[in-house]
Amino acid sequence: MTRTRRFAVATAAVLATGVLAGAGALPAHADRTNPRDVHPHLRSSLVAFYDFDHPVEGDPALERDQGRSGTEIELVNGGAAMRVPDRAYRGSGDALQTRQVNPAQAGNDDWKAGIWSASGVRTLRAFAGTEGTTVMGWFKSEMDAPALNSTTANPTDRFNAIGLAGVLTGDSDGHGVRALLELIDVNGELRLVALGRRLDGGNSQTFAASEEWRTLLPRGEWVHLAATFDFNTGAMALYRNGQPLDGFYTRSDDPWLVSGPGPHVTTASDPRGIKIGGSFPQDTLERNPCDCRMDALMFLDSVVSASDVEKQYRYMAR
Repeated sequence: MTRTRRFAVATAAVLATGVLAGAGALPAHADRTNPRDVHPHLRSSLVAFYDFDHPVEGDPALERDQGRSGTEIELVNGGAAMRVPDRAYRGSGDALQTRQVNPAQAGNDDWKAGIWSASGVRTLRAFAGTEGTTVMGWFKSEMDAPALNSTTANPTDRFNAIGLAGVLTGDSDGHGVRALLELIDVNGELRLVALGRRLDGGNSQTFAASEEWRTLLPRGEWVHLAATFDFNTGAMALYRNGQPLDGFYTRSDDPWLVSGPGPHVTTASDPRGIKIGGSFPQDTLERNPCDCRMDALMFLDSVVSASDVEKQYRYMAR
């Protein structure tokens, strides 16, 4: 099946789900209401969940969603080969492998995952007009620095970030996000961050971990990370292996415009998708590739409490 045909099939499935669900919230599907690896406290907020053990029948380059939204994602460029046997936690099966393929060529061959639609992804509507979002999952880095920049002529130029996982805005070109876990240059130093944007076309805020990123994400070691985004108050948080991380905001003003009367929510537009392991899941450009493995990626439409982040980590690591 060609990539164009694959996206057509995935889009048709998304639209069919939306038609059945009507204009309101999407219903939970019977086989996705109690994912085995998700703590009971988190299940009601779980919009999308990918464990990379559930290829779509007939097209293993698509991964089934184990959350309530049913949003299939594509394993871009590598297809089924991107599922690799590597146990992030007890009970896990395959993991997702993402990587830069050819740093010397301005092409579109990097391994990444996600979904993108110019009209918005209907099944991700839970992230439209929401007061909070959480992104979490298991990550294993195989990088010592951002990848070489394949979009410039300078052979030593590097990207300024390493993309992990996030939800796109309703006007995203495949890069702009509402809620993102990533590693990015902050004042000349790469840091683990939560980066969020409440309003489409608006400013982003970044909460950066104080600790050195290689300590937080040692090469070759599985680590559980979580980022929470409270769009009502402007608060953000980062967690590693269930514990909160010390950090700082990169802006001291009010980029989310939450100082006035609330409640404050995200723009009421369907996100244009999800990006994993780099930007532009529609495969039109390469940016911020991650030579990484990932597993149990969760996207929730609430701010998960610190105690529940720890519960989720211990639930998987038990």
